[in-house]
Amino acid sequence: MSTLTEAPPPLTPTAPVKKPPRKRGRLTPYWLLLPGILWLIVFFALPMIYQASTSVQTGSLEAGYKVTWHFATYWDALSEYWPQFLRSVAYAAAATVLCLLLGYPLAYLIAFRAGRWKNLVMILVIAPFFTSFLIRTLAWKTILADNSPIVHALNTLHVLDVTSWLGWTAGDRVLATPLAVVCGLTYNFLPFMILPLYTSLERIDSRLHEAAGDLYAKPWTTFRKVTFPLSMPGVVSGTLLTFIPAAGDYVNAELLGSTDTRMIGNVIQTQFLRILDYPTAAALSFILMAAILLMVTFYIRRSGTEDLV
Repeated sequence: MSTLTEAPPPLTPTAPVKKPPRKRGRLTPYWLLLPGILWLIVFFALPMIYQASTSVQTGSLEAGYKVTWHFATYWDALSEYWPQFLRSVAYAAAATVLCLLLGYPLAYLIAFRAGRWKNLVMILVIAPFFTSFLIRTLAWKTILADNSPIVHALNTLHVLDVTSWLGWTAGDRVLATPLAVVCGLTYNFLPFMILPLYTSLERIDSRLHEAAGDLYAKPWTTFRKVTFPLSMPGVVSGTLLTFIPAAGDYVNAELLGSTDTRMIGNVIQTQFLRILDYPTAAALSFILMAAILLMVTFYIRRSGTEDLV
């Protein structure tokens, strides 16, 4: 018996396996982030580390300071200056509420009603940034002077009688009172409230308002059920951008207030530049930072939104 065998087909040369092309530029994002990271390290992380070490030092400017891990400085600073801490939080909270009450209607007007005047109104909102923070605060010192027309009008309307009874003013005077400090804080930080609110409101689809109207919702119901909930990211961002710098501010309390309206920022400035008690000043700075961080964390969690604009 014979079997027929077929010749195997000729072998074709196989192409060499090519390595996948190396992704070029995969390190580019990291190189772009490098300048920002170096900036944060040099101008934020290193000063924070230095201040942390300063807060646990003991000594004097003449004899020199040494790191002795003296954590009692924190307790001594808090026990001595807790009124200034509470006052700073109260003033910052009052200014934040006023900024929200004043800024939300204006942001709403710019977003939905300004029309062709939108750009002009936005320029007017940011116009205070064109001048120095110090000059803007000094202007309020003239506005709230005892012989100013505004103070005269408030006296005529007996408004200062009510504010004096509440402890915000002192008799017929507005300057060098808590009301003057809060007014300065409100004016200086109002743009930080308006801009996030405007950005958040402008992102709302106008068709949602039309749909609410088609469902026979009244304007107030539309605002309460549609507009305000959708603008919450702007509300949270604006309140944070207002409260945080206001709590640590010292210029307004220095120029518009008195010794009875000193904020914790004034105490830190005095400890650093006049008394030259660097450990106490550093400890106060860290206590303020920790307190604000806790309040901000609690506020963001309670606000129910993490989508900040």
